[in-house]
Amino acid sequence: MKKNNLKPSGFNPTWIYAIIGLLLIAMLLFSDSFGAIGGTSKDIDRTTFLSYVEKGYIKQANLEKETGRVSAYLTDAALNSEEFKKYKRSNDNFKNPFTADTPNLTLNVADAGNFEKDFYANVEKSPNKTAVLNTQVSSGFGGLFMNLFISLIFFGLIYFLLFRRMGAGGSAGGGGGIFSVGKSKAKLFEGDDHIKTTFKDVAGLEGAKEEIEEIVEFLKHPEKFTKLGGRIPKGALLVGPPGTGKTLLAKAVAGEAKVPFFSLSGSDFVEMFVGVGASRVRDLFKNAKEKSPSIIFIDEVDAIGRARGKSNFTGSNDERENTLNQLLTEMDGFGTESNVIVLAATNRADVLDKALMRPGRFDRIIHVDLPELNERKEIFAVHLRPLKLGEDVEIEFLAKQTPGFSGADIFNVCNEAALVAARKNKEVVEKQDFLDAVDRIIGGLEKKSKVIKPSEKKRIAYHEAGHATIGWLTEHAAPLVKVTIVPRGRSLGAAWYLPEERQITTTEQLLDEMCMTMGGRAAEEVVFNNISTGALSDLEKVTKQASAMVSIYGLNKEVGNVSYYDSSGQNEYGFSKPYSEQTAQVIDKEVKKMIEAQYERAKDILHDHRNQLDILAQKLIEKEVIFREDLEEIFGPRKFENELDLIEEKQEEAIDASPEQVIQPESGNDI
Repeated sequence: MKKNNLKPSGFNPTWIYAIIGLLLIAMLLFSDSFGAIGGTSKDIDRTTFLSYVEKGYIKQANLEKETGRVSAYLTDAALNSEEFKKYKRSNDNFKNPFTADTPNLTLNVADAGNFEKDFYANVEKSPNKTAVLNTQVSSGFGGLFMNLFISLIFFGLIYFLLFRRMGAGGSAGGGGGIFSVGKSKAKLFEGDDHIKTTFKDVAGLEGAKEEIEEIVEFLKHPEKFTKLGGRIPKGALLVGPPGTGKTLLAKAVAGEAKVPFFSLSGSDFVEMFVGVGASRVRDLFKNAKEKSPSIIFIDEVDAIGRARGKSNFTGSNDERENTLNQLLTEMDGFGTESNVIVLAATNRADVLDKALMRPGRFDRIIHVDLPELNERKEIFAVHLRPLKLGEDVEIEFLAKQTPGFSGADIFNVCNEAALVAARKNKEVVEKQDFLDAVDRIIGGLEKKSKVIKPSEKKRIAYHEAGHATIGWLTEHAAPLVKVTIVPRGRSLGAAWYLPEERQITTTEQLLDEMCMTMGGRAAEEVVFNNISTGALSDLEKVTKQASAMVSIYGLNKEVGNVSYYDSSGQNEYGFSKPYSEQTAQVIDKEVKKMIEAQYERAKDILHDHRNQLDILAQKLIEKEVIFREDLEEIFGPRKFENELDLIEEKQEEAIDASPEQVIQPESGNDI
């Protein structure tokens, strides 16, 4: 962000405005019209007033001859009596510098001359001979002047505090106010405050970097492409899961291109006022064109780029749609030589409007996927740099232990490992600290203090042993890392597996995974002849998996080679299913049939290996945590892994023997 080089002033003029405001409030509160501290006044009739004069209650009265208005003040003795106690002022020592004291009594008289005679006649009868009646000619100039004075102060205060101060922020990135509500909220990075991130700081993401590096080349040397008749791309959309480095890539583009960089979020356009979003879009592009060549980066663009007409059930004029329409116009308007490139990032590309995705607006859609093994090595190398590592820490081992982790997840693992080591008062971060960090992130914090009954602990042990047994004895299940019955997070037990990194999955692989997932409940039924609620997450997982196999991937013979998945997101807000009720019944039947078949298969495997299951569960009860070595000791080496390793070795030998030979896929394989 830009640095503020202005020195803080010694005096803030806002205090002057605050003092004036307090004086204004005091004047209003202490004036006659409000009558707060001066006490209360009461309207009475002429007869009652003259009786008070005769009794000596009146100290002074003022008569306006033109209006016939009389204001009277009681004596101190009268104010101390029970009859007039409520008229006594709350602060007798207070003297209002701006207005007169509030009168105790008021009345209107029709004939001012006769009233004056009657007043003094009653004074003669009164024990209080000092009562006086002041007659005056009413003049509105004093009150009018005071009202004008107060109004001028009031509106002057509003002007300085509201309009002048709040209207000051009018530039991009400046402060907002009542006059700058339609201004862009983008943060501008340029000159000395420019972003220092470069492509060297972005580890992994080689494919995405290759595509986006050309954008930098466009900005640095546009004539290289325009001389051949080409046109600089209008924009690039970065799409990928959260934490994969989309924002980091955009910063690297800005750092490499060395051009003004406007950064903001999609939600910065959205406001409760109608037309503000479109106004901010216009102001943003106006500022960017003035500083062209430049880059605009809109993070989470789905906040304003959702497909139009889907979420607008009421039919009203949607502010987000107006903002999107203005963005579409600015990105592909009549001016094509603006030399402004728009970068945007989202993890919900399926909900974006088609008009926003077409060439001419976002010419390039760059997919930023989860990092592969080699890319994870590079990311670990970056995040391990500031840590003090032990000799047993290997980057390749850590990369293999974290399949499916994003760049943000890997940073979290490294940071959590450092915290774990510091908690144990270590001098360096060791390999076990990283393993503990992975367990902490995946399963949650251990709850060793949680009290579990022996019967429940036994059931949990058999449940987790069932998962481990099925996983070890089925060909395509993921290799086991460790099993624990120590409560973590919301789970009472957990098993860690190292899934194989593959791009496609076969039916047999999915069925083996489902069988392993159902192994926990199957073990409970085999051992205890009953089942519990502990398999909730397992049932949820296999139900979603089986439903996807039947209705999305076309892996079921009854339903056939059809898919009811809508990748465009057009039916996101639809209330109808893309298939008939008869097909829905077939899908439900096949999903249940598939799950039950794998459940029975799991029970058969556990029946055949009941002795090993008991030994594994007993060891789990004793040690609470078991590892891969314990399963090898009980079941022997996993034969499927040996066969797979042998196949891979033969393939590597064949490649080494004839490096120029290209291995062709089997016939019929068109993937």
